[in-house]
Amino acid sequence: MTAVMLANHRRIAPFGVAGGKAGAVGRNWVERAGGKREEFGATFQVEMDRDDVFVIQTPGGGGYGASGLE
Repeated sequence: MTAVMLANHRRIAPFGVAGGKAGAVGRNWVERAGGKREEFGATFQVEMDRDDVFVIQTPGGGGYGASGLE
């Protein structure tokens, strides 16, 4: 199988608004059946084999407003 990814916020975190903090960046990787892990950026194409796992960790949204919990 060929897996293809086109994503955002893999290098630059989602911004916060009105004093809210930035969210977390997302990550993508493939865990190969033999135990090897291959990390990828926002856009890529990769060949997958049986029992490989394609992992997508989506970015967290930026916050809104100052929480006062600094």
